[in-house]
Parts: sequence; C-alpha cells; structure tokens
Amino acid sequence: MKIGFIGVGIMGAPMAGHLLAAGHELAIYGRSKRPVALGAATFCLNSREVTEKSDTIILMLPNTPDVETALFGADGVAEGLTPGKLVVDMSSISPVATKAFAAKLADLGCDFVDAPVSGGEVGAKQATLSIMAGGGAEAFARARPLFELMGKNITHVGDAGAGQVAKIANQMIVALNIGAVAEALVFASRAGADPAKVREALMGGFATSRVLEVHGERMIARTFDPGFRIELHQKDLNNALESARQMGLALPATATGQQLFSACVAQGGAGWDHSALVRAIEVMGAHEIT
Repeated sequence: MKIGFIGVGIMGAPMAGHLLAAGHELAIYGRSKRPVALGAATFCLNSREVTEKSDTIILMLPNTPDVETALFGADGVAEGLTPGKLVVDMSSISPVATKAFAAKLADLGCDFVDAPVSGGEVGAKQATLSIMAGGGAEAFARARPLFELMGKNITHVGDAGAGQVAKIANQMIVALNIGAVAEALVFASRAGADPAKVREALMGGFATSRVLEVHGERMIARTFDPGFRIELHQKDLNNALESARQMGLALPATATGQQLFSACVAQGGAGWDHSALVRAIEVMGAHEIT
C-alpha cells in the first residue's frame, strides 16, 4: 500500500517503521529531521505532498490544533485529497473536534477513522499498542491490517469520535493509578519500609498493575525522562474535564489528578515523564522516596 505518515516523533517514528518493515511504500512528514530508522521512506515537504503520494494517510500528532492544521491548514491533507482516500488519526485529541473533522472529510468523499493508542513508547517500539478506533465499519476494516502491524489489542469502539472517548477514559484511569502508586510508595518510604520491597510485594496481589510495574520502578529509580510527557497527559485530562463540563458530569478524582500534574509543571516538569507526578506528592509530604 501507499501510506503517508504525518508526525514521526517518539511514538510516530517506530509506528511508521513497522509499516515500512512490512513492505509498504511510505511517505512521511514531520517537523524534525527524518529518523534514521525511516531512511527508506520518502521525506515530504508538507502534509499535502504526503497525501498526494498516498492512498491512506496516518496522523500521529500532539494535540487538537496540530491535527486541525495538518488536515485543513495551508498545504494540509485536505489540499491533497481525492475521493476514496482513507485518513486515520492516531493522535489523542478532543472527541468533539474529531467528529467535526470526520464530517469535513466525509464531504470530500474520504473515509476517516480516529484511532488513538495506549502503550507509550515501549508499546510503539514493540508493536504492542492498544488501539481504540472510531468510525464506520468499512473504514475500520480498511485500516485494521495496518493497525495489526502496530498493535495487539485492537477494538472498534463505535462511530467517529468513539475512539477518542475510549482514550480519554484510559488516560483518566492511568493518571489516577499513577497517583495511587505515588502515594503508596511515598507512604511506604516515609514509614521506614523499603519502597522497592513494598512494590515487589504488591506486584503479587490485587493491587498489581502495569503502572505499579513500570512507573513504580521509575519512581523508585528516579528515572523521569519521557516516556509520556506530563504536558501531554494534562492535555488528555483537559479534554476529559472539558467534555465532562459540557455534559454536566462531575469528575472529582480526575480534577485532582490534573492539579497534581499542574504542581509538577510549576516545578518545571512539563517535559517530565508522567510517572514524575510522584514529585508533587513528595513536595506536599516533605519526603522524597529513598
């Protein structure tokens, strides 16, 4: 297939690499230099050129405005589209905006799937991402063979925007789980127990989780290089809280998680891995995990 990939950063580059390794013809565009691993891909000057060279166009960008610009801005995807092409947005953005984007692309005669992912940089590199898709059944069927090259748990959630709703739910759970692990390990350390041994013990019980396994270890080892940046997780929780406001829905624990991330940002931590939420707990308790 002729595939275009827009956004070849920490997540996008390895995802695009799996498509290239499977033998697909790949055109790419990103703000940074072409990743070495994508040397066999065609590096384009803008999103329009990527689209003109491709039948399926995939986006993996940081935020809603980035996707809107890539799709509908000057030299954007829309300028290179012809009827029948498939656009797949694997970014994590607003479900409200996603529905609007899908409608605009439908007017241009093109299929659209929103397919945000979970699994982080490790999942992107290992092709084990969870992929949550929204869109029509036929559009999802067209995209699925490509999803299978990038992920393992692939779910068609519903119509356009449903994938983004699922991703927001995922990010709510992950944020609150990070907060719970952070509080538990700070508590254990302050009480005089070895937090590494406490984590080991909890891994064998009902409290076990992927967050405890991966991010608990990060908290103890103090390795807060992303990963998944706090500023990106904040963006996801902003989408959750704004959507909840529009629905008249209260999300008190999510709001607290967002405030803890904001406390980290106030310490200069916008670019820290989201496991560094523990630093907000440590500051409030005047105790760092040791």
